[in-house]
Amino acid sequence: MTTPADQEHDTAATEAPDPDAAVPAHRGDPPAEQRAMARSAAVVDRGHRDVLVVTGEERLTWLHLLLTQHVSELPADTGTEALVLDLQGRVLHHAAVAHTADTVYLDTEPGDGATLLDYLQKMVFWSQVEPRDASAELAVLSLVGPDVPDVLTKAGVAVPPAPHGVVALEGGGFVRRTPWPGKDAADVVVPREAKDRWWSALTAAGARAAGTIAFEALRVESRSPRLRLDTDDRTIPHEVGWIGPAVHLTKGCYRGQETVARVANLGRPPRRLVLLHLDGGDEDLPRTGDPVVRDGRPAGRVGTVVQHHELGPVALALVKRSVPMDAELTAGADDRVSPAAIDPDSYETDPDSPPPGRAARKRATGGGSAG
Repeated sequence: MTTPADQEHDTAATEAPDPDAAVPAHRGDPPAEQRAMARSAAVVDRGHRDVLVVTGEERLTWLHLLLTQHVSELPADTGTEALVLDLQGRVLHHAAVAHTADTVYLDTEPGDGATLLDYLQKMVFWSQVEPRDASAELAVLSLVGPDVPDVLTKAGVAVPPAPHGVVALEGGGFVRRTPWPGKDAADVVVPREAKDRWWSALTAAGARAAGTIAFEALRVESRSPRLRLDTDDRTIPHEVGWIGPAVHLTKGCYRGQETVARVANLGRPPRRLVLLHLDGGDEDLPRTGDPVVRDGRPAGRVGTVVQHHELGPVALALVKRSVPMDAELTAGADDRVSPAAIDPDSYETDPDSPPPGRAARKRATGGGSAG
């Protein structure tokens, strides 16, 4: 019998291509690699990420009009995150940003760079900027763990200040400190022809060689969403925690701004990102895109699914805002349905007071309905 959940997620059974297939998934022992990230330091090859560069004297003011983040006065040697939205405020692109000297770097999901670059090039008009693809020139290595500063120092690299400092590297590239995943992290973006040399230097300095399985496990633990794994074509920034890290609420002049402001001031986002604890074996775990079900009805969407070295099988999921923290849920489809429970620490309870815009409307109407 076909259930409503099956009808809403009729493509969930088709396993999506692995976005990280181009780089090593592990270096022999994924749980040990995770433990190194949690307790010391490990380095991961993320050289499949696309990297764009934007140069020109108007680079910051121009990007400020296109991105959700406040970058018009972004100091040199500073990083951040930013989004590109559609007219309805739905997330199209997510990028890690670094500003060094006379260049802004945007590194994005594998395969996303061409589409983002096409959009940027169409928006140049008469601005004095030059966006281009540097993916063939630069490669991303990610250091994760509390010993990241020690590893960088032993490798002869100045340690950028936490959480978003950037330091340029001699010979090209930069190091960007990041607040996730894990207790500390840094992206070491290096010339692609020097990637192996940098890998050797970082491992010789004490970082354990690791793969993307370990990186993704700690990313899920930190509840840091990943575009198209933990988002769908309806996702708005408020649902997945990108307000603040990637969206500046007081700036304007970007596509989708109206939706961002309306939800922030007048309402609550329709869904929330939570961490699910799963009760299933390795072969029975749900896949990205599978439904989350409550009482036989669709309640959400499964995002990234991982085996965590301490938490066991867990997943990020977008669930309806009406789903209570203690709801009895299942996640998955077909023969991979698993009982699921929301991690209480990942569930941010809505404040008792209404959003500021709705409260203002209520006061203006003498206490009447804000709707």
